[in-house]
Amino acid sequence: MVKLRIVDILKEQGHTKYWLNQHLQMSYRNFDNLVSNKTNAVRFDTLEKLSKALNVPVQDLFIQIPDESDKK
Repeated sequence: MVKLRIVDILKEQGHTKYWLNQHLQMSYRNFDNLVSNKTNAVRFDTLEKLSKALNVPVQDLFIQIPDESDKK
């Protein structure tokens, strides 16, 4: 499973979710779903905005976690 590590990056950089939401200018509902990994898809332009706002390469936004089905 692939997840976004936005919260981890925010903590590392000393920023808040509010700070990031102001930079992305998204609706709070969509933003919260994105940050909480409650979404199945992310648009490329959103990834680019995240990358620029957090000043990290796009690939650093993701982490891969083994699925339960992979452990069998």
